[in-house]
Amino acid sequence: MTDLKLLSLDEEDLAVLSAHMQDAVFKPADVDYAAKSGVFSVAVNRFVWEKAGKGGGIFRRAKSFERRRALLTIKRVQAVRSIGISQTDKDQVMNLLAVTFTPKTDDKGDGPEGRVELVCAAGATIALDVECIEVQLADTGGAWETTSRPRHPGA
Repeated sequence: MTDLKLLSLDEEDLAVLSAHMQDAVFKPADVDYAAKSGVFSVAVNRFVWEKAGKGGGIFRRAKSFERRRALLTIKRVQAVRSIGISQTDKDQVMNLLAVTFTPKTDDKGDGPEGRVELVCAAGATIALDVECIEVQLADTGGAWETTSRPRHPGA
């Protein structure tokens, strides 16, 4: 399989990217924010959902799945805040559930600026104030096998 490369410039694109990022895991040590250039990035171990549903039909389940190293890059970032993420425990494992966007609304109408949120398990969130949506996801390494498939209550 070829490496995944996605670019999101609007909310529809971001929803597709978010689906590919669901259940990616990372540590605070994997996060970088270059304030001068307005670039936020996080290196993750991404669960390969696009292959998880293949190989067996309706009654057979895959016995192994894949994870890949990937880089999520968000550009045009003006500020970064976090909730529920340790600033001292750089080995805390974070489980990413979704990447969302909330547009900023003001008297001038809807502009492209808003807030991109990396919503993680256990109520943790990284909120990024952005000028506009410019988010990239790129696989950066080969795949490795895992026998664990993420499960979600009610799914």
